[in-house]
Amino acid sequence: MTASSTPVFKFDSIDAALADLKAGRVIVVVDDENRENEGDLICAAQFATPDMINFMAVQARGLICLAMTGDRLDELDLPLMVTNITDTNQTAFTVSIDAGPELGVSTGISAEDRARTIQVTLNPATKPTDLRRPGHIFPIRAKAGGVLKRAGHTEAAVDLSRLAGLYPAGVICEIQNPNGSMARLPQLIVYAQHHNLKIISIADLISYRLQHDRLVYREVVTKLPSQFGL
Repeated sequence: MTASSTPVFKFDSIDAALADLKAGRVIVVVDDENRENEGDLICAAQFATPDMINFMAVQARGLICLAMTGDRLDELDLPLMVTNITDTNQTAFTVSIDAGPELGVSTGISAEDRARTIQVTLNPATKPTDLRRPGHIFPIRAKAGGVLKRAGHTEAAVDLSRLAGLYPAGVICEIQNPNGSMARLPQLIVYAQHHNLKIISIADLISYRLQHDRLVYREVVTKLPSQFGL
């Protein structure tokens, strides 16, 4: 095969990724090489089943986290893990959680328990007292404004779920190579192909939002005086 005939890699479209998320599938999301330079598995939180959590634990090997809006985390009284975030990327972890045994969770660590905790967290009837702290699910507070304010996997997960018309929360897990090192774009491309997953970039998601989002809203209508009168 000559150099001219070598296939050129192209990220999947955001619309294709949204369709997969809406269908309950997981996708690969890659950030900028000058940021974390990592890829995460992301699924819509409302579709986080035990099988999905197990796939992330076995096939991605990273930390399984729950990206959520600040409003919902405030409703559940889940404060930041630390008040002074010194992490370079300003990842806003809250205290970790498990749902209680009265809600069907035992030790909290099994795939079934973690999936159950996620669903309990999304349930609008859940109260702060229904969640044990610390636990085995790690909520992360997405910045208001999403990827337009912070180009992270946390914001991408919430934005993608919202754009898919789903509950605005996502489950994310960093993808590691089998030897424990972090998978970079060349490995992530092979990974996505092997598992038949859509792969997108946060840069493309930012462009998509800039093209499709309504960023200016009419708050009030009034008549202002001018040289021509009211």
